[in-house]
Amino acid sequence: MIKFLTKLIFLLVFFSTVKANPNINARTTILIDFHSDEILFEFDADNQIYPASMTKIMTSIIAFDLLKKNKLSLDDEFVVSENAWRLSQSGYSSMFIMVNDFVTVSDLLKGIIIASGNDACVALAEGIAGSEENFAEMMNEKALEIGMTDSNFTNSSGINDPDNVSTVRDIAIMSKYLIKNYPEYYKLFKEKTFTWDRTGGDPIKQGNRNPLLYKNVGADGVKTGYLAVEKYSLASSIQKNERRLIAVASGFPTKNLRSSESLKLLNWGFRNTNTFKVSKKGESIFELETWLGRKDKIQAVTKEDYYLTINKKDLRNLSVLLKYEGPIVAPIQKGEKVASLVVTKKDEIIKTLPLYAAEDLKKVNFFKSLVTSINYLIWGDV
Repeated sequence: MIKFLTKLIFLLVFFSTVKANPNINARTTILIDFHSDEILFEFDADNQIYPASMTKIMTSIIAFDLLKKNKLSLDDEFVVSENAWRLSQSGYSSMFIMVNDFVTVSDLLKGIIIASGNDACVALAEGIAGSEENFAEMMNEKALEIGMTDSNFTNSSGINDPDNVSTVRDIAIMSKYLIKNYPEYYKLFKEKTFTWDRTGGDPIKQGNRNPLLYKNVGADGVKTGYLAVEKYSLASSIQKNERRLIAVASGFPTKNLRSSESLKLLNWGFRNTNTFKVSKKGESIFELETWLGRKDKIQAVTKEDYYLTINKKDLRNLSVLLKYEGPIVAPIQKGEKVASLVVTKKDEIIKTLPLYAAEDLKKVNFFKSLVTSINYLIWGDV
C-alpha cells in the first residue's frame, strides 16, 4: 500500500508583487540561491567568457585549501621574483611588491583579494607551486573537482590570455564553493581597504574594487573583473538574514552598469523568491509505521539539510507528500531508504527528497511474529 500524507508547507501568504524576469544589461548572467542551488535566473550562462580578475577566486581557493590542510601558513613568506614584480610595472592592477621582497601569505592574499594585485597572484603562485604554470595545473584540477566543466585556467591573475576561459555558471559554482568551504577566509572579500607598507616608498592604501560593498545592502563578496575584450564583470553575493544569493554576470558595457545591474539582479531574486528549509540533517521528519518489528514505528530522517526555493506567486499551490510502502516490514537497517518526501506545485513534482531510517529495527522473534500475523488475519489489527 502506498500512503500519502499531505501537509501544507507554508501558512504565510505573501502580498509582494511578483515581477517578470529581470532585463539585465550584460552579455551573460546567472543568479543562484546558495542553500538550495536553485537557478533563479540565467541568460546565456554557458557562453564562454574571459573571467579576468574573477580568476583570482580560484587562486584564493588553492591557497585556502592548503591553509585548511595545514600545508601552508599565513605567516609563511615568499620571495618576490622579477616575473611577479614586472606585472606591477605594466599598468595592471597591482599590490606594488618589489623584487626580492619577502611577503607573507597573509599580505599576498589581501593584495589579491582586496587590491586585485596581479603581481601578488604570481608571487603566491610561484611560492606555492614553483611556477605559475604549475599553479595553473592545480587550479584546473580543483576546477574539475568542484564541477567547473567549462573552464580552463592558464594563469593566476586572469590577465588577457585567449585560453584562460570560463562561464558565469562555472564562476557561480566556484563562488559557492569558496563561501561554503572557507568561511574563515572568505571574510577577506568584504574588507574594504588594504594598506601595503611597500619597500622604498610610502605605504599604499587601496580600496576593494567590489562596488556593492559600499552600498549597505548586505554584500560581502566576491570579485570584479575587467578586460577590454570582455568589458566589465562581477561575481557578487548578498546575505540577508539566513538567506544568501550569488550573482555572476559578464559583458557589462560600463563600470556603473556593472554595479547597478548586479544589484538589480540580486534585489529581484530577494523580492520575487523565497527559500525554505524543508528538513535538517538527522532530524526526524516523520514516524513511519512498521510491521513485525520490535517497535511499531521508526523515525525517518534526511542525510543532509534540504532547502527549497520557489517563486512567491507559487506559494499557495505548494504541498508536501510523504510517500512510502507501509507498514514497513522489519528488519530495517539504519540508513536504509524507507520513504520519500515529495514537494509538489499543483500536480507537478518539483523536488523529491529521500528519507532514511534513523536507527536499526530488529524483527520480533518467531512466536511473537506468528501471533501478530494471526491477529492481523482475524482482526485486521497490526
